[in-house]
Amino acid sequence: MRRARYQFGWIDRKTRSQGPDVWVYRYRALHSDGSSKQSSVLLGTVKELPTRAAAHRAAEHLRLMANPDNPAQHSVSFGVLLDRYVDEELPELRHSTINSHRSYLENYLRPKWGRYPIVSIRAFAVEQWLKSLDLAPKSKGHIHNLMRVLFNCAMRWEILPYTQNPMQLVRVRGVSKRQHEPRVLTIAECRSLLNHLQEEPFDTMVLLDIATGLRCSELFALKWFDFNWKDGSVFVRRAIVDGVVDDVKTKYSRTGLPLDPMLVSVLLNWREHSDFSDEGDWVFASPAHGGSQPFRPWGVQQRHLRPAGLRAGIGPVGWHTLRHTFSSLLRANGEDVKVQQELLRHADIRTTMNIYTQAVSDQKRSAQSKVVRMMLSPEQREETSQASVQAEVGS
Repeated sequence: MRRARYQFGWIDRKTRSQGPDVWVYRYRALHSDGSSKQSSVLLGTVKELPTRAAAHRAAEHLRLMANPDNPAQHSVSFGVLLDRYVDEELPELRHSTINSHRSYLENYLRPKWGRYPIVSIRAFAVEQWLKSLDLAPKSKGHIHNLMRVLFNCAMRWEILPYTQNPMQLVRVRGVSKRQHEPRVLTIAECRSLLNHLQEEPFDTMVLLDIATGLRCSELFALKWFDFNWKDGSVFVRRAIVDGVVDDVKTKYSRTGLPLDPMLVSVLLNWREHSDFSDEGDWVFASPAHGGSQPFRPWGVQQRHLRPAGLRAGIGPVGWHTLRHTFSSLLRANGEDVKVQQELLRHADIRTTMNIYTQAVSDQKRSAQSKVVRMMLSPEQREETSQASVQAEVGS
């Protein structure tokens, strides 16, 4: 049996009839019967990779592909692992995760560890390096977790012979403990916040968020056809981050949510006044973009939500504050834990609770209705109640 040897392949500069020359990486692809065939991969143009050395660096991670049965005979650098991860694993993640991972990869991991051989990166050195970073413990935890994922990939691709991920030995202080308790608003503070918004659609979106606990990426991704007005419910089908429409966070996020009749009236009132009221329009469409995009959560928070909180004497308020408030109000109302879990659409409830406890729809609707009525003033409750009756008579 012929011993498999590590092949480096070679770089060719190929002339094209049109456009600049290109660099091509060539290697021998081995078959199970022992035969081989030359294969090639385009690396880029000479404008993108001006020197042969740059082309060699671009081809380094492709040598893993050229040596699928024998990658570990060559000391692979951590930078090569990063390149393969970016090519194969990163595109499969959600948009927001891709952005955060790219930031950590290019700003921290590659500059520090890119040229190190993977086998020379030790847990203690990583732990000391993380301690030295001028970052919050949570950010250090994210970087540590990303390194753990990268080493898992290296083990799966058989670049490393380890049976245990060495990053599991790394300790990051302060990550497991919450540094600050999440802000939760009282009923009086919620009403004051809504009173100080006093501008559509921002008061409606904040009321909807407090009354449903939607993540801001889900709230701004709502379209009018997501609502079933007849039975008073809404389905969360998508999320939007940085203007990019993506899937929801977990499969549990797609669960339909009940809408109190008074909340339905508030939403229908906004739809009547909105310039973008067709079924396929965004519920909170941005006039600045002609309705083609919704408002951006960060912009609304900085220009409307945060200033309203300051004017109300509450202090700065963020979107996650509203989600925590919804959760807190459900607990204060004594709702069943399973009802809380399903309304918040969390995936990480205990297995026994998932298997043995079922929440009925009436319980969830009642729980959500209590929160809506707590938000609205007596005058608003009377007004929306009359509108609900008229809507029922009209139907």
